[in-house]
Amino acid sequence: METNLHPFAYHVVRYAPNLVRDEWINIGVLLMDPSSGRVLRRLIEEPEEFARVRRLHPTADQDLLRRLPDEFDAQLEGQAATGLARLEQTLSNAIQLGPRKGLLAEDLDAELDRLYREHIEPPRYGRVASDPSSRNAIRHGANQVFRTAGIWPRLERRLRVDEFTYQGDPMRLDYGYRRNGTQGFIQVLSLGRDPGQAKVLAFTADAIRAKLPNSEFVAVTEMEPHPQENPRHRFVTGLLGERKIPLLPLGRLPEWAYRLRPTLREPSRN
Repeated sequence: METNLHPFAYHVVRYAPNLVRDEWINIGVLLMDPSSGRVLRRLIEEPEEFARVRRLHPTADQDLLRRLPDEFDAQLEGQAATGLARLEQTLSNAIQLGPRKGLLAEDLDAELDRLYREHIEPPRYGRVASDPSSRNAIRHGANQVFRTAGIWPRLERRLRVDEFTYQGDPMRLDYGYRRNGTQGFIQVLSLGRDPGQAKVLAFTADAIRAKLPNSEFVAVTEMEPHPQENPRHRFVTGLLGERKIPLLPLGRLPEWAYRLRPTLREPSRN
């Protein structure tokens, strides 16, 4: 089968709190499509990712790192060349862009995920390597399902929510789709690691529905919830159940994706 490869370019984003020692840790990826001018970024967001930075740099500026997504988004609006120039001029001395590198790939969003896995995600050893409970691991599994089901090109990714909640809200919903006059949202949710994220999803869903009545949500989890046996699962299923947000384990995601496929329409690309 022939593949349609496109030339992209990327930078690895580094955090270097001590410039004298010339030591850094990779914290994100910046990926550009020169032909369209699209620029995508992905920066650390998971608790274990910030924990890894603290282990390597106990005095790391957590506030700076958590502000970065907003700073990147503000500076990268518009075309790739001008946005990148603005970004390099405004970055803190502790935040550096690695050398620009080129590559060939089929899909910009999929390539961003691959680069992030290779350059940024914490190394996984021993039992951790098979631990499916992190959001990164669940999202990777969901990506594979959506590609196999043939709906990947029809999904939007990393959708901002601040237009529905409050200005500066850093949250992004993992996937979005449109079908039959309905805006749908899919969010990866870890039952085993941070069930408190269910509160964030519930709040966000309420805010979105207040402005988009024809919207629907689904939460993709690493396992089938067991509310009778696990108090955390009971909390999550109860909270999201009240808001009609079903929990969909990865094992049942393929069937759901195939049912969704014929109803989807192509997303608009900025």
